[in-house]
Amino acid sequence: GLCSAHGRSRSTHRDAATVLHSDAIMNTTACSMNAGAAPTAVGARLHNAVRARAAARVTRVSQRSTAVVAANKGSNKWSDSTQAVHNGEREGRPRVSDSLTTPVCMTSTYWFKDTAELIAYQEGDYGSFEYGRYGNPTSRACEEKIRLLEGGEDCLLSASGMNSAICMLLALVPAGGHIVTTTDCYRRTRQFVQTFMPKMGITCTVLDPSDYDGLEKALEEHDCSLYFSESPTNPYLRCVDVERIAKLCKPKGCLVCIDGTFATPINSRALDFGADLVIHSASKYFGGHNDVLAGCIVGDKEAVGKVRQFHNIMGGVIDPHAAYLVLRGLKTLSLRVARHNDNAQRLAERLEGHPKIERVHYPGLASHPDHEVAKKYLKGFGGVVSFEIKGDLWATAKFIDACELPYIAPSLGGVESLIEQPTVVSYWDQGPEKRAAIGIKDNLVRMACGIEDYEDIEADILQALDQIE
Repeated sequence: GLCSAHGRSRSTHRDAATVLHSDAIMNTTACSMNAGAAPTAVGARLHNAVRARAAARVTRVSQRSTAVVAANKGSNKWSDSTQAVHNGEREGRPRVSDSLTTPVCMTSTYWFKDTAELIAYQEGDYGSFEYGRYGNPTSRACEEKIRLLEGGEDCLLSASGMNSAICMLLALVPAGGHIVTTTDCYRRTRQFVQTFMPKMGITCTVLDPSDYDGLEKALEEHDCSLYFSESPTNPYLRCVDVERIAKLCKPKGCLVCIDGTFATPINSRALDFGADLVIHSASKYFGGHNDVLAGCIVGDKEAVGKVRQFHNIMGGVIDPHAAYLVLRGLKTLSLRVARHNDNAQRLAERLEGHPKIERVHYPGLASHPDHEVAKKYLKGFGGVVSFEIKGDLWATAKFIDACELPYIAPSLGGVESLIEQPTVVSYWDQGPEKRAAIGIKDNLVRMACGIEDYEDIEADILQALDQIE
C-alpha cells in the first residue's frame, strides 16, 4: 500500500478487541453457569463454542501481528539515519484495504519495484499512479463517487471550480474557435471568456438563457465548439432546456457543458438529457461544510480525457486531504440537499408578496420565467433564493446587516446559511453603469439557505425586514 494509514495495525486492534469481547462473553457464560444450578447441555455447548471461537481468534491475531512485524523488520545494514528514512515502510507496508474510511494518501510520487513493473504501468497492464499531478488514490475514489452520481463515463477532480472550468475551456475550444454562453453567470467565468479567450482568437456569443432562436442562429453562423451555461444560473437562477440545446448542438458537432453547481446530481443530472459534460464547484454542496476548495468535470470519456491531458500539464491538482473532505461530504449530499431545497422553497414562498420585497427569483415559484423548464429538469429547486428589496443599495445593506442568523459571506451549499449583496460582494469595483449593463441590481440579495431549522431562518429574515423603512 502507498497510503499514509495504519490499516493492518487497526485491523489487529479490532481483532484483539473482538477477542476481549469473546472472552467477556465466555466469562459471563461461565459465571452464569456457576451462579445457578448445574449447566444444561445447551449451556455447556455454548460455553465450549465461545471458548473455541476465542482461541481461534487469538491464533489469527497472533499470526497477523507476527507477519506484520516480520514484513516490517527492515534492514540493520544501514546507518541510523538511513534506517530512520526507510525501515518500516520500504517493504511490507500495512495493508489499508480493510480500513472503513478511504485513507488520505499523502504522497507526491509513486514507486515501482523494478523496471518491468514500470513498463507494465506505462503500457496499461499494471494499475497504479506515476506522479502526484497525474492522480492520487484518495482523489480517484472521490472521482468515481461523483462519476456514478452524475451517470458519466469519466470524472476529473481539480483544485477549484474555476480550475475545472478554465481547463475545460482551454482543452476543448481551439484557437480561433467560437463558444456560446449565457448572460447570467458567475462573474469570474464571464471574465475569463470575455477578457482572456479573445487573446487566442476565440469569439463568443452571449445569449439570454431562454434564447433558443439565438442559439440556432449562432450555430448556423459560426463553427461552434462549445455551448456552456450554468443551470440554475447565478444569481437569478435561470434554467436552460438541456434536451433542446443538445438537439440543436449535436448535429453541428458542438459540445454541451452544463455547470450544475446550484443543482447537484441529487436535483438534476444534465447528462441524462443529452449534455456531454457537467462541471461543479465541489466547494459548494459536494463538500457541504464551507471548509474545502475543489472542482470537477464529469461526462463523456473522450472529452474528459482531453481535459485531463491539459490538466496534467497545467497543474491545479487537488490536495489529497481536500479530496477526502469532498468524498466525506458526498456521503451526506442527498440528506443535506433535501433540507436545502425545503428551506429555500418555503422561504421563497414566504417572501413572495411580502410588502418590503420587490421580487423573488426562485425556479420553484410559478412566477419564475423558467419555472416550466425547471419542473422538467429539477427534482428539487435548490438551496439559493435571490430577491430584491424595495429600496436602494443602502436600504438593502441595512437589511443584510440586521440579519443575525446567516453569515455575510459569498459561496453557498454549506450547512450554514449565507447572505450577500452581489453589488457589494462581487461587483463593487464595476460601478453602477457596468453593474446595470450586466443586470446586477443594487437592491438584489442572494440567500444561500443552510440546513438550520426553517422556523429560525424565516424568523430572522422577517425581523431584519422589519428594520428597514
